[in-house]
Amino acid sequence: MNVSHPSVHPVEVTPLPPADGRVAVPPRVRMKVIQGMPGTIGGLSLRFFQFAYAAVSLVVMASTNDFPSVTAFCYLVAAVALQSLWSLSLGILDIHALLVGRTLQNYRVVSLFSIGDGVTSTLTFAAACASAGITVLIGNDLGLCSQNHCKQFETATAMAFLSWFTALPSFLLNFWSLSSR
Repeated sequence: MNVSHPSVHPVEVTPLPPADGRVAVPPRVRMKVIQGMPGTIGGLSLRFFQFAYAAVSLVVMASTNDFPSVTAFCYLVAAVALQSLWSLSLGILDIHALLVGRTLQNYRVVSLFSIGDGVTSTLTFAAACASAGITVLIGNDLGLCSQNHCKQFETATAMAFLSWFTALPSFLLNFWSLSSR
């Protein structure tokens, strides 16, 4: 006989309505706070690494004197500058939320985070891909590494990819939190 037992499939018992005729409103089910979401230690660490990788990419690329001659490298500098500013500002907001003891699960806040993370991570990924293509062109196809700063270009591109790689979980968690409401 196939009978469902409460120990296997627990069922929540609903309370009886109050005697005075009011309708009992069931409590709202809140989504679990997962590490990596805004206002958590995991979210703060993701923001820190996003900022760190983007800042290193920006500093390394800007330290070369010939990056303005290639459009893809200028785009990389602009994209990682935006990524570092976005990550720094949201990291400060995460620190504030942790100090105050609140989670950032407001619909509007999560919408803003999700849209901002999506835009900045897409820009960073596109800039890293473009810079990687130009770096391969300069280094492997043209063989001009002796005249250019190939190691700095490769380092800046790798740091941009790492910044995107740490921005992607933030975007996915925020988007998942937004879509599960």
